[in-house]
Amino acid sequence: MSTLLEGILYGFSVLMFIGTMWIFTYKRRTRNTNRPTIAVAALLFILSTSHIAVGIIRVENGLVKYRDTFPGGPVAFFADLTQETFVVKNAILVLQTLLGDGVVIYRCYVVWQSIRVIILPCIMWCGVAAFGVCMVYSMSQPQTDNSTNFFLNAAAQWIMAFLAFTIATNLLSSGLLAYRIWMIERKVSTIHATKNKTPVLRVLVDAAVLYSAAVCSSLISFICSSSGMYVMADLVIPIIPIAFYMVFIRIATSQNNQAYASTVRGGTTETERRSSHYHMQPLHTINLYTQNSGISLADSPKV
Repeated sequence: MSTLLEGILYGFSVLMFIGTMWIFTYKRRTRNTNRPTIAVAALLFILSTSHIAVGIIRVENGLVKYRDTFPGGPVAFFADLTQETFVVKNAILVLQTLLGDGVVIYRCYVVWQSIRVIILPCIMWCGVAAFGVCMVYSMSQPQTDNSTNFFLNAAAQWIMAFLAFTIATNLLSSGLLAYRIWMIERKVSTIHATKNKTPVLRVLVDAAVLYSAAVCSSLISFICSSSGMYVMADLVIPIIPIAFYMVFIRIATSQNNQAYASTVRGGTTETERRSSHYHMQPLHTINLYTQNSGISLADSPKV
């Protein structure tokens, strides 16, 4: 079930990856292409592809290849945490999580333009890395007690710490990011009252909620000793790139809609242009974020 559901979400992530690459290449001139962002998008896609490939191999090994030769049959095979495919899957999970959390921390830095703001998130990110390495190493070692119980073996404490730190890091970084953009939008609203709010805040909150909900579900399933932990652990892998891609796709879609609406109205008046000039100045920080992320909301003047 976990492999099947992961395959469905993986299909969505592939389509969104293609859309993101189209935004960064076809719609933008080569000199304006944000190569680090493209590299992160490609790496997320490679990791998610590798994870589902290893998952399919693991299912094939347990249900077909070693079905009659492995002691205890498929049940014992999938309960064996030291299986190479299971260890590789968890290693990919750790790498994907670190990359996803690192992207959120980087976005937070771009908006705040302050190293001090991201000191705590960076420390927590290092904790995620440390607990992730310990988790993978512990799983790769033969277990003496409760080796067939995923929730009671020696790796359980590392798994819980890894998930808890991941949730805390994501919520803290996303909260700081959302607060900064919200404060900027408040300043904008005092200068120029408009119903069309910048969609950046809403998009980032949606992406953070999607990611946090998946990780929280994994943690709750693990605490309750539920087999749903296996399902959620696999679903987190494609959810991370989906949350990453949706930011750029939704912002680009919003830009296209605004451009189309402006064309239908026949352009803007001189008063609207002047108002827009002052309206965009406080949004320089948001524009800086989107430019560093690979998309420009507007060519606003410097503050």
